[in-house]
Amino acid sequence: MKKTSEKEVYLTIQALQRMPYYLHCLEKAEEEGIQTISATSIANELKLNDVLVRKDIAAVSSTQGKPKSGFQVEGLIRDIKEYMGYNDHKDAVIVGAGSLGRALLGNSEFEQYGLSITAAFDTNEELIGTEISGIRVLSFTELEEYCRENGILIGIITTPMEEAQKVADVLVRAGVSAIWNFALLRLNVPEGVLVQNENLASSLAMLSHHINQ
Repeated sequence: MKKTSEKEVYLTIQALQRMPYYLHCLEKAEEEGIQTISATSIANELKLNDVLVRKDIAAVSSTQGKPKSGFQVEGLIRDIKEYMGYNDHKDAVIVGAGSLGRALLGNSEFEQYGLSITAAFDTNEELIGTEISGIRVLSFTELEEYCRENGILIGIITTPMEEAQKVADVLVRAGVSAIWNFALLRLNVPEGVLVQNENLASSLAMLSHHINQ
């Protein structure tokens, strides 16, 4: 069941980022045999404001929660997965088969979110033609053609910073509309292309600052 546009507008980026935590909490409850759960229980489990959680859940749930008992766990799991597109299979590629790229290629959890990494690309001749976690490493020169031929819409960049913009340009030219960027560089992309930055250096800086305080 598709949600209304009003509900889609309501979900901020912050609310979307909370959804995987709700889902994990619900799946844990389901494993424990819990059939119904209240927004307050979820909020207590995740140390969040219960009003905030109630609003988030109301935005994605296809049914209203019942007083006292709350929401059906199984149904709410299904609604969140549908809203987030976890049930829709999406193919992606990784550009950069170094240590970080290898770690991502070996992460089997992506499949739970409907993401399948179909190929990796690199410029290192020693890596080209090999397999990492069962995924073939191809030459960077093949990236654009591969993405076009296979309808790839998601690109994951794990290259050094100085190469990231060049990679992004190729991905955009090939029709990729979403980029997961692990390079320490703000990418310049056309309107309509979403870039999700994962700044590991920034996160480490925050940790270091906290310790120094």
